[in-house]
Amino acid sequence: MREQGRLIHPEVSPQVEALVRDVIGQVADKWTMLILEALEEHGTLRFRQLGRIVGGISQKMLTKTLRQMECDGLITRKVHPVIPPHVDYTMTEIGRELTAAFCGVWVWAETYHAQVEAARAAFRAREG
Repeated sequence: MREQGRLIHPEVSPQVEALVRDVIGQVADKWTMLILEALEEHGTLRFRQLGRIVGGISQKMLTKTLRQMECDGLITRKVHPVIPPHVDYTMTEIGRELTAAFCGVWVWAETYHAQVEAARAAFRAREG
């Protein structure tokens, strides 16, 4: 059911619905999922390590994404008071749970990759 352009789930509170929309909006950002994947595979990482593993992300975007992830409780940030200072990033339990929840997307992509590519090729052929 829809109401004024949004889905309505009578059994879900507006606060939960707002959180779901916020999380989907953030996770739909490719950098968040790639950072979570890097932390899941490699454990605690420093800023430069994350940037190298994720690849193709600017320092500005990496900083912005990490700050938002920390704000949402998906990662923790630990500053080591050494010279030069360094910062470690670690996934939290809720970050791990989110990663597990979206693992299905990777399984889906592996299962249907060929079909999606065929559909895209057919679409391009039809559209010229």
